[in-house]
This record gives sequence, structure tokens and C-alpha cells, in this order.
Amino acid sequence: MECYKFRRAQAIWARGREEEMNCELAFRAVIPAGDLELHLAASSIYRLWINGKFVCAGPARAAHGFYNVDEVSLSRWLTELENVAVIEVVGYNVNSFDTLDQPAFLAAEYVQGDQVIACTAGEGLAIHELKQRVQRIQRYSFQRAFAECYHLRARTQGFYTEVSWGSLPEPLPFAVQPGKRFLRRSVRMPEFEQLSARALVERGRVDFQPVSGKPVLSWESAHLGKTLKGYLAQDLEERLSDEGQSMAFLPEQDSAGEGFLLDLEDGYGLYELPFNATGFPCLSVQCCEPCTVYLMFDETLVDGKLNFLRMGTYNFFKYTLDAGRHSIMTFAPYTMKYIQVAVKGKALLQELHLVEYKHPPVPRRVKLPQDPQLKAIYHAARESYLSNAVDVFMDCPSRERAGWLCDSFFTSRVEHVLTGECLEERAFLNNFLLAEKFDNIPQGMLPMCYPSDHNDGLFIPNWAMWFVLELEEYLERSGDRELIDRARPRVMGLVDYFAPFENEYGLLEKLDGWVFLEWSRANDPDVVQDVNFPTNMLYMRMLRAVASLYGEEGLGEKAARLRETIRERSFNGTFYTDNERRIQEGLENPGNTTEVCQYYAFFTGTATREEDAGLWETLLRDFGPGRKESGLHPQVAFANAFIGNYLRIELLYREGLYEDVLNNIRGYFAKMAALTGTLWENDNAYASCNHGFASHVIYWLAGIYGVEEDSV
Repeated sequence: MECYKFRRAQAIWARGREEEMNCELAFRAVIPAGDLELHLAASSIYRLWINGKFVCAGPARAAHGFYNVDEVSLSRWLTELENVAVIEVVGYNVNSFDTLDQPAFLAAEYVQGDQVIACTAGEGLAIHELKQRVQRIQRYSFQRAFAECYHLRARTQGFYTEVSWGSLPEPLPFAVQPGKRFLRRSVRMPEFEQLSARALVERGRVDFQPVSGKPVLSWESAHLGKTLKGYLAQDLEERLSDEGQSMAFLPEQDSAGEGFLLDLEDGYGLYELPFNATGFPCLSVQCCEPCTVYLMFDETLVDGKLNFLRMGTYNFFKYTLDAGRHSIMTFAPYTMKYIQVAVKGKALLQELHLVEYKHPPVPRRVKLPQDPQLKAIYHAARESYLSNAVDVFMDCPSRERAGWLCDSFFTSRVEHVLTGECLEERAFLNNFLLAEKFDNIPQGMLPMCYPSDHNDGLFIPNWAMWFVLELEEYLERSGDRELIDRARPRVMGLVDYFAPFENEYGLLEKLDGWVFLEWSRANDPDVVQDVNFPTNMLYMRMLRAVASLYGEEGLGEKAARLRETIRERSFNGTFYTDNERRIQEGLENPGNTTEVCQYYAFFTGTATREEDAGLWETLLRDFGPGRKESGLHPQVAFANAFIGNYLRIELLYREGLYEDVLNNIRGYFAKMAALTGTLWENDNAYASCNHGFASHVIYWLAGIYGVEEDSV
């Protein structure tokens, strides 16, 4: 953590508007050519243009009250004697898992040597409002802020390219926004590579039916205006969900092809990218007359069609255009393999590509054999890592873009394999330590994902336990004792939080919050409570880690007693059962048995191969990718991808059963790699098809085959 102090810049925003929801402003300066740098921090997100060309976007996220400063070299972009530099900033001012609900601002200064030539709250930089973004619009998802909708005018491009643009709007009065604590960005900037569409999958005609009220996504009706900030239905300027669901797409026969220059009149084109990528979709459109362009996207097709509501998101954006040439680029990054462009009116689609937003190229790769299927899985895992490791370890780059605990335990291992560093992991963990407090969750508990806002008070006690397990591995990987010592108050706070939930046997019982194991039968309400054994197995392992990290011998002894209690009460002679229920006479075991419970037992050390040889052989022989087809042990509920299947492969890997590891990797992941070029949240494509933890495949492959420097 390195604090940062601007030379002259101050944090500013349009006066009195710093808490407006979904407010977009543009900060314009004219700067000379030369060896210049831009130093900037912003809330919520920004993107930078020089002479109408996109340069970069950010920032890297930090804990509440802290803001990372990007330092951007501009020399290669300054091609004119005088250059137009525009920083666009959107202040969302809503709670989300992706960006924090904090007042909007920009602090920026253009630096040449020791001289500041333009800065916020100084000379040479002014705030303008182009009034192109539709401000009162639906949220994009429960976990992210707003969808995107614009009214664009072709002549406005002069704002970005012409030094003396004749239509320059009057600068807005600004106010300084105090109380910002700045940090120097500690993770690498993306390189913003351009990815072109691979093929035109389909084209056809659009039937624009009358727009009428259509069902909205459940999170919008259940939470909005209560614990979820956003614009209510009656306040919206545009209702994208209704408009999108009112369209009918009628394909032409034999319409697929490789070219993407498309002349559309009340028509659409469906394009495929080379893989399920993350970034900013970009369109170049020549409008013969005023028209409307619709941008739809998703990670996969459902029965050959694009469903923009598939994942509980509004992957449907609208651009109302006047006549002329328009360059369209989404403000925030999104994830897609398929992009569908529809035109109401007449327009020529001249270009379509994606500016990728992901971790820059990594220096190492796994030394794989000549095995096409294994290579495809590896590349899918690698892409899943890169797109989920921009500034924090994310679960997915699409629906949430959230820094989840537990997921990070697995993704952090991949960072060390591919980079030899723990740069991003340190930044991720440090955010949990920087925060002075976590609003809306109990004292001592950690948020399930962060930096995030949890206005509904939801937290996952299990995920806080994974935080401690990750600290233990982080110390081994990095040797960073300083961070571990700073984490001690957080860790001991967790220990104190859990203690009151221990029952007469020392088992956690009736935990508050969302007790979460994985998306399977193991997480059904009748299985999770009252005494959940996988949770207690994880608690035991957490106590061991605390004892190891901080020399707390008493907690180590407590963990040993807890282990024996779990073994005695959970094991039925064949399998470990999932829970006990509290009845009037005490605790009773209903006999619920899940696959993931067995994996938790071995992963945490509650079970061992020596003490539980029969169960180990059953898991090795009868479980795995083919059990649904074989029908073996129907009384044991199936595991899902995360974390059950991952724990299974991890156990095989620990025991050196590498052929079994490879067979399981192929069985679980080959289909994913073939369909999307990324690895998925679940074992089917009904949710995210790009999840950061899924890159853990690389960790196993590296352990089997080794790594080498990547010459590419």
C-alpha cells in the first residue's frame, strides 16, 4: 500500500451533483505534444480519449474511502501540436457488488516533467455535460449499476477531436469534493487489445412490435427501491426490458458468413467472437437517416438464439442516432461470445470489434504435451483467469464483477503460477484490511465480496473462513509477514464472532447469514441447518490456520477436539452426513448425504485416506464426471462445479493421482472449452460461462507438467 499525493489536482464534480445516480460528465483539456503523463483517480469509472482515440479505462478498485491513482503515459497518443484530451466519468451512486456507492469525482493532472500543465480545480481543464447518456435507465443487474442507453449526435465527435470546436458547451461550475485518500495503483494496467468478430452467424429482419409492459427480472421487482438503489419504473426515461422483449427476429436463410460489413434496414446481424471475451463492444455505424441501433450480447446461445435476459442481466443497450457516421463504444466492460446488432431504420454497419479489458499478458505458461483437448481446456482456463484478474480477483466479469472470497482462494494460486508474483492477491486482501468498518453486516464478520456494498445485510459466514485459509497460503507464497500481521485484528474478530454460535459440543449451530457451500442439494435449507457438518469442517480448518499464522496454540487444540467431534457425529459408517437438526430431545441426524460433504471432509483434514480408506476408494472408483450416467450411489446428492468438483480434483492432485486428475479435467471441462473458450460457474451453461475460480485448472496442470517462460 503506497499513499499518493497529487501535486495540484483536487477532487471535483459539477456543483451539487456529486450524488446523482448515473451522472456522466466530460473533463476536457487541450494539451501539447511531448513527454506527458496523466495522473488520475475517479469515482465511479472513467475512460480516456486523446484526439478521439480511446486510450484507457479504469480505475482499479479500492476499499471504501480509498481511491487508486492511475499514471498513464500519453506520449505516443499526442500526435498533434495541440491535442484534445477528454476524460469521461460516470458517477453511479448506487450500491452494487462492482462499484462502490460513493460520491462522484475526478482528480486529474497532466504532468510534463515537474510541471503540471492542466489539472482539476486548476487551469486548463473544464467540466462539460454532453447530455448524451440517458440517465434514468434500468440497472444492468442486481450486482452491477446501470445499463447503457444514449442519444448520440454525429457532430458531437468534434468535442473529442477539434481544438476549437464551435459547439463547445459552457463549462459547468464545480465544487471540490473533500476527504479522499489516494493510493498508487499497485496492479498492472490492461493493454486494451482489439478483438475482431470471427463470423456473421445469422442475419435477418426485425419485427418491431408495439412496446408494452413485459415481465421484468425478479431482482428488479423484489429489491429495487428497498435495499437496492436505482430508478423506479415510473421514473425511467426508457424501459429497455420492455423494448427488447417486444422485438421478433426473423432470420434469412443461408445468412451466415465471415464478412461483417452489413447494410441493415429494420434488420439485424448476429456475430460470433473467437471466444467468450470481456471488454468494450465497439461499432462504427453510418446512418443514412435518423435511426436506432440496438446492441445485444451474451456468452452463449439458447437454442441458437441470443437471450439477453439469460443470466439475470439486461444485455440490451440502445443508441438513438441522427444521420451521419457514429462510433459507439460501451462505457463499462461486458462479457460476450455473441453480439447482435439490430437497426430500426436504415444504417450501414461498417465495423464491429471488442476492446478487451483483462489482465495484461502473463510471463509464464504450462509446458503441456501435444494434446489438443488438454490445450483447449488450458487456454479456456487462461482466458478465464485474465478476464477475472484486472484489479481484484472476480467471480465473473459479466453479471457481477465482484471480488468474492473463496473464489479468490483458488484464483490466487493461478496468479502465482502464471506470474511468479502475488501482486493482485495482495491488492485483493489489502482491500479487506483497509476498510475501517463494514456497514450492514455484524461486527467481526467480513463481507462475502469486496469492495462492494451490502445494503441488504447479506453475508456468507463460510466465505469469511476461506479468507483465513487464503492468508495461510498467501504467507507461504509471498513471505509477506507484514500483511499477515495487519490482518490479525480482522482474523481474531472472526474468531470472536463465531464463538457464541458454538453449542454444547463445540459445533457451530444456527449460524446467521447465508450459510453457503455450493449450488447443489448441499445448500438446501433442510440440509444446511441447524448444525451443518461441512461448515464445521471448514471452521475446524480455519481454527488450525489461525493457530498456525499467529501461534494461538489454544485454537489449535480446539480444532483437534472439533475434528474428533465431527468424525463421531457425522460419519455413518459409509459416508459423512451433512447435518444435525435440533429437536426437543437434543440433536438428531436426518441422514442427509451429499457428494460435496465428502470432499469437504477430506479437503479440511477431517477425513484422511488412511483413516477413511473405504470411503476414499468409493469416491475414487464410483464418483466423478460419469456418475450421473452410471447411477451409482443415488442417495448421495451430486456436487456442482464450484466448489465440489474442484475439491474432488484437488484431492486427487494432492495424492499424486495425476491420470485421474487429467481424466476428471477432461470430463468436467472439455465441453466448456469447446463451446465458449472459457470455463463456467456451474456444470451447465445456465449462469456465468466465465468464472475466475475455474482457472484453477492451470494450477493442477502446472503441478503435473511444470511451467516455462512464455515467449509470445
